[in-house]
Amino acid sequence: MPAYEAVFCIVNDGFSDVVMDAAREAGARGGTVIHARGTANKEAEKFFKITIQPEKEIVMILVPADIKDDVLRAIYRNAGLKTEGQGIAFSVAVDDVVGMSGEIPPVDIHEQTDDTQQEGAEK
Repeated sequence: MPAYEAVFCIVNDGFSDVVMDAAREAGARGGTVIHARGTANKEAEKFFKITIQPEKEIVMILVPADIKDDVLRAIYRNAGLKTEGQGIAFSVAVDDVVGMSGEIPPVDIHEQTDDTQQEGAEK
């Protein structure tokens, strides 16, 4: 099982704060917001029984794997499809993490494995 999961939430424009507040209440520390434009069609609107706003925000949150379910549930309660934010959320397993402070140990990017050193010597 991976130590971390990336939680993504696609939400109507202006609702990223709702997503982040919910995620923080469930134990997340912070996230990144990307402005986006949705491309859903009329069939999707009929299927979900909602009007889809084209302007979106994508919220990306890296969380320890053991709180992922809590974060997803909190986001769903506060910004899910049946709310004004009309958000959908999902998670993706994260293999490696570098460049973060806190509990994640730093990785020395100058360390080389024996294979990498041999490849460099052959060139």
